[in-house]
This record gives sequence, C-alpha cells and structure tokens, in this order.
Amino acid sequence: MTRPVPATVADLLLARSLDVALQSCLDPAALQWLGESTAAVYADTTALATVFPVARRRCGGTPLPGWWGWSRADGARAVLLSSTALDGPELADTVLRLYRDGGADERHGVLRALPFLPLGDRALPVVDDALRTNDTRLIGAALGPYARAHLDQHRWRQAVLKCLFTGIPLSRVAGLDERRDAELAAMGRMFARERRAAGRPVPEDVWLIVRPV
Repeated sequence: MTRPVPATVADLLLARSLDVALQSCLDPAALQWLGESTAAVYADTTALATVFPVARRRCGGTPLPGWWGWSRADGARAVLLSSTALDGPELADTVLRLYRDGGADERHGVLRALPFLPLGDRALPVVDDALRTNDTRLIGAALGPYARAHLDQHRWRQAVLKCLFTGIPLSRVAGLDERRDAELAAMGRMFARERRAAGRPVPEDVWLIVRPV
C-alpha cells in the first residue's frame, strides 16, 4: 500500500501498525481492492468519491485487530485518505466534503483517519460537528489523537464532560492524563454531586479526571 511518507517517526510507526493490522485480517480480494484503490487515489484524488463509500462492503465492518473502536473499513478509509497527494487547504476541503456527504459509517472513517493526515488544525470543523451529535461512536472517534493535538482546552473539557453524560469510557479519550487540569477536575466533581443529588449513578471512571492533577 503505497502512500506519502508520514512526517514524523511516530506517524510512520502508526501508519506501519495500521498496514500490519490490515494485512493480517483482510482476505486477498480485499487487499487487492485496497491496493488498486490506493494507487487510484494517489493518481487522482477524485477517485475517493468512488472508493471511500464502498470500503465497508469491500473490506468489512468487523473490528480491526489491535485497534480499539476501529473497523476494517475504518482502517481501509484511513489508508485511502492518506494516499492522496494533497495536503493543506486542498486536503482539508476533501476531508470536509467526504465527512459532510457521508453517512455515519463514512464520517466515523474520516474521524479515525485524521491523525494520519497533514492537516494542521484545518479539520477541526469535522471534530466540532461530531462532538455536537449524540452519536457515541462519532464522539469517541472525534476524541482521538487529532483532538488531543488540536482541540483547544475549553472545547476539549466540554467534550470530556459529554463523554461522562453519554457513557463513553474516559479511558478512550486520547491524551486524557496529559491534558486534564484543575478546571476539568472541578467540572467532574460538580457532575458527580449533581448526579448523586438526583439519585442517578455516577460513572465509575469519573475518578480519572477528579483525582489530583
């Protein structure tokens, strides 16, 4: 699966790990389709409009081994998106269009792919849109490594609190321990008090944000 070399060693290792996972679980027909589609996207980005929506049918929607919360289709879509020769504003426009025009499964794939792409903070509108939904799969995917790196602290805190409200495990929030702060801890304690006052259960993992910083 040929694609541009990632910008950092960490990115390279992440991309290699994804390749290994896909190679280990896709059947020969799916691997052939992915290889051909990757080459087509690298040659002409407009091919994404054709291959991106059918990744689930071609590669399957079952879990991707070793990648919690990812499906095989998510992995294939990350490879396809990272294969484009675009970067910067042009790539951001492509990502926004795929997200806007896609269904929930395709949007999930876009969100999972963001850490692989040279976008800077240009894809934050996609993250913000996902965080406004009540779709726990999209919210969880939005709070991956891309949000850890680019979402401002105020919006990030609100997103973590939304995880508590919607039952998304806090352990799945990328960078939780490094980004949590005293204000988030106070928000977590307030949330827990309000839940107890209302006679409602408090998520057990709230301790991940209320413990001393």
